[in-house]
Amino acid sequence: MLLKIYPENISPRQIQTIVDCLNQGGLVIFPTDTVYGMGCSINQSKAVDRIAQIKGIKKEKANFSFIFNNLSMLSDFTRPISGEVFKMMKRNLPGPFTFILEANNNIPKLFQSKKKTVGIRIPDERIIQAIVQELGHPLMTTSILDDDKIIEYTTDPEIIYEKFKDKVDIVVDGGFGGNQASTVVNCTGNEIVITRQGKGILD
Repeated sequence: MLLKIYPENISPRQIQTIVDCLNQGGLVIFPTDTVYGMGCSINQSKAVDRIAQIKGIKKEKANFSFIFNNLSMLSDFTRPISGEVFKMMKRNLPGPFTFILEANNNIPKLFQSKKKTVGIRIPDERIIQAIVQELGHPLMTTSILDDDKIIEYTTDPEIIYEKFKDKVDIVVDGGFGGNQASTVVNCTGNEIVITRQGKGILD
């Protein structure tokens, strides 16, 4: 299903359709404040398996991120963080950043792995925020890479739909996406390190 949603006039009924799909183990492609992402409910392990299969990677080795709609969800999935890191995240979120934090014991259970870190995103994009808020828990997400050697990310949702319509349940058309990924900030060591400079400029 290709579902057109206007960010300035989001229909609660459309959001409920997406959330129902996620709660039933569905896969959804959606806009963020950077590139389009593919995601599923973190409570649906078979959906996580499906995404890993589409990406051609092993689930236990995948670097999936979680999309939150606020920082109050942090403590459910991460080890305690320093005041400095929390203030930095609060300054820069919502925004085009992925913060790598130390995972707590809930993460290995979700991925059936010994995963020790987790990427956290709070995109500055109304559609995905509305989805996560209605869902009531984080979404697991990964970026959609393009086969094209020159264009790394597909920006047109109709082209994304043609490519993925047999692999996912819903593609949300929220308008053209960006083609620059998030800035990745590793907060697991003694120093805060930018491991990928993307769209966001860290404050």
